[in-house]
Amino acid sequence: MRRELFDDDMLDKLMAATDERGLSLTGEGGFLPEMIKAVLERGMEAELSDHLGYEKGDRAGHGSGNSRNGTTPKTVGTEVGDVPLDQPRDRNSTFASALVPKGARRLGGLEDMIISLYAGGMTIRDIQHHLAATLGTELSHETISKVTDAVAEEVTAWQTRPLEAFYPVIYLDALVVKIRDGAHVANRAAHIAVGVDMDGVKHVLGIWVQASEGAKFWAGVCAELANRGVKDVLIVCCDGLTGFPEAIETTWSGALVQTCVVHLIRASMRFVSYSDRKAVAALLRPIYTAVNEEAAMMALATFADSNLGKKYPAAVATWENAWDRFTPFLAFGPALRKVIYTTNSIESLNYQLRKIIKNRGHFPNDAAAIKLLWLAIRNIEDKRARERAKEAGLPKGTPRKAPGKLVEGSVIQGWKAALGELSLVYPERINAYL
Repeated sequence: MRRELFDDDMLDKLMAATDERGLSLTGEGGFLPEMIKAVLERGMEAELSDHLGYEKGDRAGHGSGNSRNGTTPKTVGTEVGDVPLDQPRDRNSTFASALVPKGARRLGGLEDMIISLYAGGMTIRDIQHHLAATLGTELSHETISKVTDAVAEEVTAWQTRPLEAFYPVIYLDALVVKIRDGAHVANRAAHIAVGVDMDGVKHVLGIWVQASEGAKFWAGVCAELANRGVKDVLIVCCDGLTGFPEAIETTWSGALVQTCVVHLIRASMRFVSYSDRKAVAALLRPIYTAVNEEAAMMALATFADSNLGKKYPAAVATWENAWDRFTPFLAFGPALRKVIYTTNSIESLNYQLRKIIKNRGHFPNDAAAIKLLWLAIRNIEDKRARERAKEAGLPKGTPRKAPGKLVEGSVIQGWKAALGELSLVYPERINAYL
């Protein structure tokens, strides 16, 4: 598109001229703001000519009932700095520019930049300093806050959108966020649910910040999912969340709650010294790779009777206490075991989100935390999509370095085999959706 308007030679001449005169590209007095000013003002003049029905200086405008009436000074923020404009006006005050709408103080690109910086983990104060230092644009705390708050309706629409009636598997995992509660800052768990549809495609179903404990909180989450259209779930993989099994049984009586095996291993390893971890891991492996529950029970007994088991009884107790929620995993074949073995589908996402919220300090309320997490997920997926788009035109056989989809829209590996096993275990419930 750019080459249709001006070629590389013209661009080189413009760049050389700016170097010779010592002009900067952005900021006050920069070349790009001046160019944008010229383009916008010429565009608004063309809009006004179209509105009036005649060009500037054309005698056809005499007696038309409306005419040009000078300009009004106006400054708009852009991605390359503040741009002062002379906005044309007409005598009847009926002209409204589509390029620079009345009341607009920022052009769209700057708002997108603010939202992108916010989604990347920057606070409103950080964004203020960044825009002032890089673009020379001074925006108030209230202005930036309004820009980020503008996505609140999008978040609400996403959080309440209709869902599929049936999800074979749902993963639940959490990360800690700091929320201000009166005069204190408290740690709360932000839970993210990812559902796997019949095609093995993963979808982020929602984000909830746990304001209350146990069954009451999870009953509300399950009721919300049910109200949004989820009629049945086969397996829910989580990290032993208190009160969740009871909420599941109330909402979807046939759903199976499976404790994440990786979380269980980590929980038991908390009690083991670093020097013994490798040996303990070797004793734990026969438990979660056992062919059935009986073999797993024998492997747990072997661990408990070993010297390391006696040295770390708390590690043994971790498996014993979670046994009822661990053993369902053992009743399935290898393909389905691989799918429900861990909540890594969310953990990889949470790893990226933790990097973003690490330096945020605390959030003023639950809604602010949910807004940032939603924006961050969207930002990560958009960035990865742009990287893949750049490689789309490469010749066949050229190595691709762009990352795949993180969660939303990605497909479970080995899903066809896992779906086959599910159809054998739950034929009445799953065949209706095949």
